[in-house]
Amino acid sequence: MKNKNKINKDSRKRSLQLAWFTVPGFVWLMIFCYLPMFGLIVAFKDYRNIDGNFFTSLFKSEWTLKNFEFFFKTSDAWLVTRNTLLYNSVFIVLNIVIPLIVAIMLHELLNKRMAKAYQTATFLPYFLSWIVISYSVYAMLQTDTGLFNQIRRGLGLEPVSWYREPQYWPFFYVFLNTWKGLGYNTVIYLAALSGIDKSLYEAASIDGASKLQQAKHITVPLLRPVIVIIFILSLGGIFRSDFGLFFHIPNSGGGAASLRKVSEVIDTYTYKLLINSGNIKQSAAIGFFQSVIGFILIFTANKIVKRYDPERAIY
Repeated sequence: MKNKNKINKDSRKRSLQLAWFTVPGFVWLMIFCYLPMFGLIVAFKDYRNIDGNFFTSLFKSEWTLKNFEFFFKTSDAWLVTRNTLLYNSVFIVLNIVIPLIVAIMLHELLNKRMAKAYQTATFLPYFLSWIVISYSVYAMLQTDTGLFNQIRRGLGLEPVSWYREPQYWPFFYVFLNTWKGLGYNTVIYLAALSGIDKSLYEAASIDGASKLQQAKHITVPLLRPVIVIIFILSLGGIFRSDFGLFFHIPNSGGGAASLRKVSEVIDTYTYKLLINSGNIKQSAAIGFFQSVIGFILIFTANKIVKRYDPERAIY
């Protein structure tokens, strides 16, 4: 009995010690994730600066839903929604498929030093800011001295004003997004691959299965739970875009206006609306709309997965 009480006491002490480690994360979560939710009230208010104080003016302002109507009535609503959905749909597919292929290839390399070197090389772009990348892109796409146009001149071709030609930019955006996130997404699959029993591959090899057949019938099926979770979580952000990608990359070459039809997404549109007009209520309404749609998509996708395969659902 004494030993049992001692074990329970030690367990509680250990749990308390571990709980203290969660305090910094909890404080950070409260300050940066939950307290800002107070600002959602702005989306439902016809905010007017009545007495110079934000909080008292907010509570004195009338309730309204016109802030949500504004976005859907604008001529840009279809453009930014279409761009956001199409880009993110492609990003979700490629950021699942390509890192999975790269992870399987790295996992199969016999020279582990080379595998680590390749993994590090693919991970480095993830740490670069979009501002740094935007200037690198500008160095390649600049009309007069850019690398691409110098190559074209060397081949006897006419230079292209890349920042004035929208038809090329969907491919640039897809490439840059996939390239930057490749290393990070690959690590997730490599971690999952390390947990697969190697005896399965040995048995398949004895039966004459090739590496491609092993990947198809062993690796991919065992990674399916990870793939499903990544897909569900990615689906929740389909109405949100990588702001740095769509804002800094075209702006570095002064092509924001020329490329607007292919580069304007909901996030950049909201930012420009807030900066140019200072209308926080309509910007807050658009942000709230994005969050609600994301929640609905995650909840729906998880329900569908849970119905057909409960073990692979998030909860």
